[in-house]
Amino acid sequence: MNENKSPKTTPLQINPTIHPMRRNKQQLSTDECLDILNQGSSGVLAVIDENGFPYAIPLSYAFVDCTTLSDSSNTKDSNSIGNIVFHSALSGHKISALYHCSAASFCVIDTDKVVPEKFTTAYRSVIAFGHANIVEDNVKRHAYLTLLGEKYSSSAGKEAINQEIKNAISRTCIIELQIQVITGKKGLEFN
Repeated sequence: MNENKSPKTTPLQINPTIHPMRRNKQQLSTDECLDILNQGSSGVLAVIDENGFPYAIPLSYAFVDCTTLSDSSNTKDSNSIGNIVFHSALSGHKISALYHCSAASFCVIDTDKVVPEKFTTAYRSVIAFGHANIVEDNVKRHAYLTLLGEKYSSSAGKEAINQEIKNAISRTCIIELQIQVITGKKGLEFN
C-alpha cells in the first residue's frame, strides 16, 4: 500500500486509562455511548505527532460494534468494545502521527444546544480511547469502504458504491481505532 509499516505505540501510551468523572451523575451508560457512535456522522480524531504535539482532525466515520465483528477478525481483541473506521489519503500529518504513536481518541458530539438563560449548553458527547491501526488486508479494506459507502451514500446503490471503491481503493488508507475505553457525558440541561 505505501512504504510505511504499521503504527507503533510509544511505551508511555500503551493502555488508555479512564479518569473518574467528577460529575458522575451526568455520565452516560455504555449503551448510550454506543448509540451515539452508531448514530453520529462525524467526530474528531486526536493523535500525537512525532514532535509530541496533539493533532485533532474532524472526520466522517463508521462504527463497527464488537457483536458484528467476525470471530476470524484479527482486529478485535478481548478488550475491544468495537472499532471506529475512517478513510484517508495514503500520507499526511494524520498518517505520520499514527506511524509515530497508535494511541488515539475520538470524540463525537451528539447534541450541543446553547441555553443562554442558564449560561450553559445542553449537550451529549462521547470519547472513545484506544489504538489506531492502518488496515492492510484488502478484503477488510473493501468491507470497511463498503460500510462507509453504505452509511454516507446508500442512495447511490451498491453498484455505484462498488465502482467508487474500485476507483479509489488503491489511493485510500483505511484506519481502524480499536476502542478499549469509552466514556460519555450529558449536560444537566439535556432532556
